[in-house]
Amino acid sequence: MVDKIAKFVISLVGVLIGYGITAGLKNIEALRLADGGLFAFFIFIIVMVASGIIFFFLSPHFIKGIRKFIHFLEVEIQNRPASDIILGSVGLIVGLIIAYLLSQPFYNIKVPYLGVIVSIVLYLIFGYLGIKIPTRNRDDFTNSLNVFKKNTGKEKVKTSSKASPKILDTSVIIDGRIADICKTGFIEGPLIIPEFVLEELQRIADSSDSLKRNRGRRGLDILNKIQKELDIEVVICDKKIEEVQEVDSKLLKLAQQMKGKVITNDYNLNKVAEVQGIEVLNINELANAIKPVVLPGEEMVVQVIRDGKEIGQGLAYLDDGTMIVVEGGKKHIGETIGVLVTSVLQTSAGRMIFAKPKSAVDRAV
Repeated sequence: MVDKIAKFVISLVGVLIGYGITAGLKNIEALRLADGGLFAFFIFIIVMVASGIIFFFLSPHFIKGIRKFIHFLEVEIQNRPASDIILGSVGLIVGLIIAYLLSQPFYNIKVPYLGVIVSIVLYLIFGYLGIKIPTRNRDDFTNSLNVFKKNTGKEKVKTSSKASPKILDTSVIIDGRIADICKTGFIEGPLIIPEFVLEELQRIADSSDSLKRNRGRRGLDILNKIQKELDIEVVICDKKIEEVQEVDSKLLKLAQQMKGKVITNDYNLNKVAEVQGIEVLNINELANAIKPVVLPGEEMVVQVIRDGKEIGQGLAYLDDGTMIVVEGGKKHIGETIGVLVTSVLQTSAGRMIFAKPKSAVDRAV
């Protein structure tokens, strides 16, 4: 149906072009005066019909070309950030207005078609410049707008500028604890989620490995929870970083460009970021920092779960996952006993607590 309508419109355009060509011939006026206009009328009809038929047979090629052009525009628009599209549209309008104003004096010059030709040239030039200049100098325009905002609302800018962007890593999204931390209000937005991180999550969620697939789906669920349930600003960043391929490298490059902080629990990414001078918020370091402080000599009640590496040792765990090595606790496996803390060891993997059964300490006394 659409093709039929397009063919009809193209054929109609051909008929109008044929009419325009015929009307522009000077001999037509002489023919119209010679025989009362009958012969001129037939020439009009023949040229218009012939032109319409030619355009009708050429219409499939026109339609194919138009479809290719529309597809090209769709791809280009999808690959462009929304900010570039907005700036380009505003710039195009401004450029066309300038071209209109500059072309008006040329219509007053008594030279045939000069005004039309100059207008077309000016519209093309200023339209092109109107699109290119704002998009290529996007950062300058953004800074100018920020200066304007500072002049019109200084208090608001000062308040919002305190919170730097927090860029989420794939691993910390899958981990899920970031949602609980945001819920407590200890992290201020905006939370930046790059598109390449979303694409990696999608690849993991579509993996043939069931474990990876579940991790990917969990990450997408966590993002959905942060966006819908939490009162924090979440921004999906569509900025393209073509010069690097790895997701971690893109993440660090984006953090440098946005002057933001990376939230992760990836130990290696943390170290690379420190070398490059990029601030990192490590969830694991936060978890270790907020664990309760235990001092030697304190008493606690634990359940010995299994034996340790050394002879006679038993292992117990606190609610936060901290491991307690109980000397001589192997014989108490499966029992809930009171223990006395003897020492605390802080490692890169976390905190380890060494203790003795309280009953053994009492007997020794």
